[in-house]
Amino acid sequence: LQKSLKEIFGADKYSRARKEVLTYMFSRPMQMALYFCTGILKDETLFRHYALNVPLYTHFTSPIRRYADIVVHRLLSASLGVGSPIRMEKEDIQKQAEHCNDRKMASKRVQELSADLFFSIFVRVRA
Repeated sequence: LQKSLKEIFGADKYSRARKEVLTYMFSRPMQMALYFCTGILKDETLFRHYALNVPLYTHFTSPIRRYADIVVHRLLSASLGVGSPIRMEKEDIQKQAEHCNDRKMASKRVQELSADLFFSIFVRVRA
């Protein structure tokens, strides 16, 4: 797929713009990852990562970046016995996860609308 896309992008003055537009269009339909509390969900098949093909998966980055990552770091530390115990019920953790999902989806929507606006302006200027 990557090789085919590289050929489509070309090497002319619009190749970079074509690459950005096509990459965006191909990645847009992908299902977005969601945060959830494992203590709430009983079906462990929901814990898998499709692309990596692993049955149990958790994702986090540096805890300075996002609140959700701070929560994951604290929960992971507590579960490994190296951090303070979490004083939240699983239902409260799930509510936090849902709030993070809502904010992430709202942010993604604004990003998509911004890209659509930029693309419209780009097409109008080039037409």
